[in-house]
Amino acid sequence: MTAVVGKKAPDFTMPTDGGGRVSLKDLKGQTVILYFYPKDQTPGCTTEACDFRDNMAAFNKAAATVIGVSRDSVKSHDNFKQKQGLTFTLGSDEDGKVCEAYGTWIEKSMYGRKYMGIERATFLIDGKGVLRREWRGVKVKGHVAEVLAAAQAL
Repeated sequence: MTAVVGKKAPDFTMPTDGGGRVSLKDLKGQTVILYFYPKDQTPGCTTEACDFRDNMAAFNKAAATVIGVSRDSVKSHDNFKQKQGLTFTLGSDEDGKVCEAYGTWIEKSMYGRKYMGIERATFLIDGKGVLRREWRGVKVKGHVAEVLAAAQAL
């Protein structure tokens, strides 16, 4: 199953920071913001995570659950969350299955070198588990405000 706007979002279960687990089916009835980012503690990813953190009161008011996803380990997520004071869940997709399901594991290029990595992308899933919006190739500046506006409009 792949992610298609207007269809059921691919289900997932993955370990999280703090030794927990998160599954889409367990979030039924809630709006879910699933955002994929390349790597803990890197400049763009830290800026994006802190933007989500700084807007959590508004996301909570919109009854939206934010989950950040990367292929980093739970231990890396624990360190990132503590260092940045993050107040939302970080999912560890070490085997890449969630990235595959959402089509965010892509070929990238830097300085002429090609490699596989996570495309910065965000998915808005409604309380019935339907994918309502997607943002791919995300530019960090202004992105969280756009996602928040879409969540508030659901």
